[in-house]
Amino acid sequence: MTIIDCNKEMKGYHSEEVNLSNAEQAEMRSRRDNGRTRLQNGLTKAGHPLPKKFSSQGSYAMRTMVQDDACDYDIDDGAYFDKEDLKNAEGDYLSALDVRKRVKKALKDDRLAYDAVVKTNCVRQEYPDGYHIDIPIYRTTCSKDIWGNDVIEYELASGDEWTKSDARKVTSWYNDAVGNELKTGESDTSQMRRITKLTKKMARSRNAWKKKTTSGICISKLVVDNFIACPNRDDDALRDTWKAIKLQLDVSQRIAHPVFTDKNLAEEDDECVIFFRGCLGDALEVLKVLDEQDCTSKKAGDAWDEVFNTTYFSAQFTTTSKSLLRPAVAASTTLSFPSHPVQPNKSSGFA
Repeated sequence: MTIIDCNKEMKGYHSEEVNLSNAEQAEMRSRRDNGRTRLQNGLTKAGHPLPKKFSSQGSYAMRTMVQDDACDYDIDDGAYFDKEDLKNAEGDYLSALDVRKRVKKALKDDRLAYDAVVKTNCVRQEYPDGYHIDIPIYRTTCSKDIWGNDVIEYELASGDEWTKSDARKVTSWYNDAVGNELKTGESDTSQMRRITKLTKKMARSRNAWKKKTTSGICISKLVVDNFIACPNRDDDALRDTWKAIKLQLDVSQRIAHPVFTDKNLAEEDDECVIFFRGCLGDALEVLKVLDEQDCTSKKAGDAWDEVFNTTYFSAQFTTTSKSLLRPAVAASTTLSFPSHPVQPNKSSGFA
């Protein structure tokens, strides 16, 4: 455990600079719901069957989205169709590409600034202020096992193929991991979830990094696999988890899929994973100052500022750069360190 206790500052940073505000979350829900309505109206107008259900996925569903200065927010909202509803006029099953084209056409709305775009694994609807909604399209098949029980399977329209997939299982995997953590005694919110978001924030803290670093799901998997809890010390939990992740990536850059054992999220020598490992290594080097006996709150704040490319942490400490260590007793000739860090006085508005 580091001498300088930055738990309060780290939680404040997470609350103010990482976690999405209620207004932003409400805006995303509104955009998602409007997209669903627009798709249903477009399909109805064209005389096509509607999805049986929608299901939010990815970081939005796992509640691991982070603030982005450019409002580059990605909402994944899966549309689930019955396989028998995805046929053409001749009664033939639609290809994976043709289904995405049908959804793109149904989303057409002259009131929107941008038309939807067919991507490899989804249909994307972009908005002028940076938001975009990705709509992966699934078809549901039902068969019988040897005992006569129904077997429901989901296939994603990916490229030119229908591939077995269901992102909801990934959401369940992450939420189960958080649930297991909360059973260990943390009463407020998940430290694992905060560490996940803080790690994603660091990985995207420079504009030049955003297209070079690894994906959010890879980061989430690495955090879950290497999470080291530290009650009441998010700063230490973050740093210790990063050390563990770095050790794993030094051995191998392959990241296993959390649900499907025959798939990987990333393979050996993945360039984006290697880039992320380098950023992580640089951050850990900067944070070595926290281990120095003469480390002060100013030094700690400056280090965390550099890691996250912010001025938040140093702004929380006094301009006199007081150390969080207790001063030595006047009559003593040697420094006496406390058994636990001493919190500096902060204004009532400090989060």
